[in-house]
Amino acid sequence: METRREARIDRLVQALKRSDKLRLKEAAALLGVSEMTVRRDLHDEHQPVVLLGGYVVLAPGSTAASHYLLSDQKGRHVRQKRQAARLATTLVQAHQTLFFDCGTTTPFIIEALPHDLPFTGICYSLNTFLALSEKPGCRVILCGGEFQPGNAIFRPLNFREILGNLCPDIAFLSAAGIHPQTGVTCFNLEELPVKQWALEMAQRRVLVVDESKFGKVRPACMGPLSAFDMLVSNSPPPEALVEQARSLGVMLSHE
Repeated sequence: METRREARIDRLVQALKRSDKLRLKEAAALLGVSEMTVRRDLHDEHQPVVLLGGYVVLAPGSTAASHYLLSDQKGRHVRQKRQAARLATTLVQAHQTLFFDCGTTTPFIIEALPHDLPFTGICYSLNTFLALSEKPGCRVILCGGEFQPGNAIFRPLNFREILGNLCPDIAFLSAAGIHPQTGVTCFNLEELPVKQWALEMAQRRVLVVDESKFGKVRPACMGPLSAFDMLVSNSPPPEALVEQARSLGVMLSHE
């Protein structure tokens, strides 16, 4: 027979299938219990739901997990991300305007750029802003708005007023999945407006990913592979993606 604790955890799992995270206070209100009760329910490390930074989220590796938290992703595949990032920096010239997507790969691109390189950097996430602020030759443009703590982005409130006058030379975009049939995907719908602006307005659109993203499909669709001019990765993509890229005229760069 299902216990009350098990029933509460199951209810949280169902709620997190509709929203990638819940504040602890929201979870307690949903269940009609105290925050301390929720904490006790989630104390077991083997539960499909965990408490992370004040948020209730699906546990990494859980079969129900489809969420993205920056804190969960930033330590994964670091070597591969650095390799792809170093390749991406070979495209950059002085005095260009560069857009940097959110996620955990793009800060490595910024890190690998020459320290005194003069350029303009456009960003909309906290981690890329902090990386750009370390570059003395960079003029930083942060697209402000409502802060989303899960993926540390600023969602523009007046989109065209903020981004409508900007035309980047290169847009460095990140993704959580690339699949021959479903195209390029990410975890969070709120990222799509800025990503799609970059795809529309940049003169060169560069997708930078590590090998773990190949063959994956995530909830939010950025677009087909044909929306990009180049795919940069730390290793060769699967043959199906290679053939598709060649047929579409998408350049490939990898080690």
